[in-house]
Amino acid sequence: MGNAPVDGALNAGWLLGHFHPPGDPRHSDEVEIKWGVHPKGERRAEWVRGEERTAVAVLISGRFRLRFPDREALLAEPGDYVVWGKGVDHSWVAEEESVVLIVRWPSVPGYKVGSNGVESNRVEPPEAGA
Repeated sequence: MGNAPVDGALNAGWLLGHFHPPGDPRHSDEVEIKWGVHPKGERRAEWVRGEERTAVAVLISGRFRLRFPDREALLAEPGDYVVWGKGVDHSWVAEEESVVLIVRWPSVPGYKVGSNGVESNRVEPPEAGA
């Protein structure tokens, strides 16, 4: 039992996943859950390339845009959501202060959270027309 904003602040919003020690009830190799609190204008530093997981993002509050190579998804009303699968590159930007619940599966190592609390281990996609 806990509080998502309080507990999530200790691990860049991530509440459940492989990154918790074995034996901790929040440890899971099957799923990751994040309570993402994002100030207006915050954006993912780099695109996720070669995604190995399936994910769903559900807007709790604010206005949050997810970017994919062939489309964008604007989450503007509480409860709006988008699902994307393995192999789908993506990035995001908080157009307003936003709270987003992210669930992704499976939970896999290799997606490091940077010092600013944003995952940043993938590279930017090529510019359009490049």
